Amino acid sequence: MATENFDYYVLEISSFQLDDIEKFRPNVAVLTNITPDHLDRYNYELQNYVISKFNITKNQNEKDFFIYCADDEITMANMDKYPTKAQKIPFAYDKEFAEGGFVQNENIIINHNQNQFTMSIQELGLSGRHNVYNSLAAGIVANVYGLRKEQIRESLSDMKSLEHRMESVAKVRNIEFINDSKATNVNSTWYALESMNKPIIWIAGGIDKGNDYTVLDPLVKKKVRGMICLGLDNTKLHSAFGKMVDIMVNVTNMGDAVRMAYQLGNPGDCVLLSPSCASFDLFENYEDRGKKFKEEVIKL
Repeated sequence: MATENFDYYVLEISSFQLDDIEKFRPNVAVLTNITPDHLDRYNYELQNYVISKFNITKNQNEKDFFIYCADDEITMANMDKYPTKAQKIPFAYDKEFAEGGFVQNENIIINHNQNQFTMSIQELGLSGRHNVYNSLAAGIVANVYGLRKEQIRESLSDMKSLEHRMESVAKVRNIEFINDSKATNVNSTWYALESMNKPIIWIAGGIDKGNDYTVLDPLVKKKVRGMICLGLDNTKLHSAFGKMVDIMVNVTNMGDAVRMAYQLGNPGDCVLLSPSCASFDLFENYEDRGKKFKEEVIKL
């Protein structure tokens, strides 16, 4: 409960919470993207999920801010359907804005209130396209609240990856093991695969939430050498990727998953746990799944 006396609260609000809001009104709302997720909750209708996401702007007024990704197709297709009174500030990778954030010549650039903040992508503490988007969104929020440029730059450069989110665990025989157990949907896995610059042995699977895997096809064809399907029912993964991945193995426990991935890997490869699915068929939650992954890697 946000009941203590702080100047600001930073809240991550799920679609489940947004479903039932009545008076909730964020002074600054950030919508990073909308991709199919939790569709089992929304009668397998994407638009129901979209409505829930846009509820974050429902009670905002002219003094508030709505920060959104202009590269996200679903967000942009629904902007006019769910108008907001808030001041809108976009961010994107390669679209320039007089008021907003974007990337130019390997620098993030944020224009707000006739002030400009710039920072090299190479200085960011977290790598990958998804973290550039996150840094743009965070930088815009910081500018809205008038933080000094030095503070913003220091914060973005010192940022550390969260546990279970693109967390480098160890290198064994020059095979890197990465724990991305928090990737419980296709969008998160897309960014994980996209950020890899080495051949991948991919550990995926669990409880499917109505996933459409086709968006992953180009990355899987280009980067994935082998696939470990970790779940009680891997039928959908086989249907989606069976014709584009040379080796697919079914396992039902993390020990077998890690050992098989290690056997399939070559020096210079990456073993990536990025499931795209919920964890509840074999694990308590995604944290439990990630911890068991790390435990098994250490045993190698």
